[in-house]
Amino acid sequence: MNKTELINAIAEKANLTKVDAKNALEAALDAIAGALAANDKVALLGFGTFSVQEKDARTGINPRTKEKIEIPARKAVKFKAGADLENKVK
Repeated sequence: MNKTELINAIAEKANLTKVDAKNALEAALDAIAGALAANDKVALLGFGTFSVQEKDARTGINPRTKEKIEIPARKAVKFKAGADLENKVK
């Protein structure tokens, strides 16, 4: 499912226009991104939890040249599915 298909599904299930569904989805995604940028955790009960995880710097190997390279520290977004979502996928 891509973003357009998600907007159409939201519009149909929530009885909204596609414009309203798009605005609602954009607002939700912006709120989640803003919270993660502020290093907050976003927990959606029954769906899952988004959080920011610190990744330490490490040494890696370039697969082409077999040369050792230094991979810098970074932040990564982590998602842990909730129990309800896990059960629906099974």
